Amino acid sequence: MTGPKPVVSRYIRDTRDKAREQGRRPEDLLFFLYAKIITGDTEAAVRRKYDAYLEQINYEGELALLSGWAGLDFGQFDLDQPLEYVETNAVRGLMQAFSGADSSRQWTLRDLVKGLSGVMVGTPERLADTFQEWIGAGVDGCNLAYVTTPGSFSDFIEGVVPVMQHRGLAEPSQEAATTR
Repeated sequence: MTGPKPVVSRYIRDTRDKAREQGRRPEDLLFFLYAKIITGDTEAAVRRKYDAYLEQINYEGELALLSGWAGLDFGQFDLDQPLEYVETNAVRGLMQAFSGADSSRQWTLRDLVKGLSGVMVGTPERLADTFQEWIGAGVDGCNLAYVTTPGSFSDFIEGVVPVMQHRGLAEPSQEAATTR
């Protein structure tokens, strides 16, 4: 398991352990992944969609959001310079979450902004692999958000869901059922 999955898995396990210690049933706690996806039939199609998405990122707006979360004006830094840990009274775990996910990587502010977008990118098979890894990390389900609408939802339903159903990771479709 690579990336943020070990960090999330530890958090889920620790939270469920604390619930058990307090006399609660750990299985009553459910953890959901917030997921935005970009998918297509081929890696080339996925790459085109992802590149188009990256062109739409408003770094100034994202930096303002990040600055608010961290209590630090990120607008003063170059987007491509390596990030160093800065002590603030705000969200201290923000950089730790990224560096803990891959401590061998030197993160830049641009990487952080892209990472905050939370986009999963790949063919339906590759995304099903990713969701399977998240399930293995202890995640119970996902809240699907859109990159484009209705494209993101259509792409997911038509591409990823059938692969997940085939693997037993998603319920077979039911005409009258909702996706909620």
